[in-house]
Amino acid sequence: MAQQRVMITAAADGIGKSIARAFAAEGARVHICDVNEEALEQFRREFPDIAASKVNVMNEGEIDAWFDDALDDLGGLDVLVNNAGIKGPTAPVEDVELEEWRECLSVCLDSFFLCARRAAPVMKAQKSGIIINMSSNAGQHGFGNRTPYAAAKWGVIGLTKSLAIELGRYNVRCNAICPGSVKGDRINRVIQGEADVRGVPFDVVAKEIVANQSLERLTEADEVAALAVYLASPAAFMINGQDIAIDGHVETFHIK
Repeated sequence: MAQQRVMITAAADGIGKSIARAFAAEGARVHICDVNEEALEQFRREFPDIAASKVNVMNEGEIDAWFDDALDDLGGLDVLVNNAGIKGPTAPVEDVELEEWRECLSVCLDSFFLCARRAAPVMKAQKSGIIINMSSNAGQHGFGNRTPYAAAKWGVIGLTKSLAIELGRYNVRCNAICPGSVKGDRINRVIQGEADVRGVPFDVVAKEIVANQSLERLTEADEVAALAVYLASPAAFMINGQDIAIDGHVETFHIK
């Protein structure tokens, strides 16, 4: 793991930040990006040895510029973690605007394609590499009232499996991590959005989410990060093309 060269999108906060910290703790050299300048400044204060760039992953040119800078900074690339995501609208499908749909897919799926497109030639040339795509258990089960998000996350799994087929002959692996409800501000916004649509209190939705799991608690961001580090390790070499849930085992996904 030492001296792996790692790029992570949307990593100034939340799950991405935990992943960056976990790789750095293993001795990897890490270069992150994020669109949130305030979060980036805080990240730089906490982790002065990790390069951090401001990038809007909806912009192809900004992604290309980030890759140019990061590849020069790191001297190559061993691990790409596509982590960028937004929750998208919480609404019945008939109330979702096309602009909202496209924004969600742009961040949650298009950016993964754009980053993989830049990473693939580098990894193929060196005949090694790992791509980790952050999907969701919404990409394994579907998610009512959040059709753009679920569609994007299903798309991420399709992209992952296709990249595994395409790149496997070059010893490049690609897997998708599918977190459930991860503790933090983001899941709180998701819960509140669902509560608002249904006209019920926040606590009702929060309790329903964990009640649907065999292990009745929210996932920790550090647990997701530990899985990412493992998938990038030699011990996980034969794990390829998989969508791996980390959600306490969801027994019944849909909540009413």
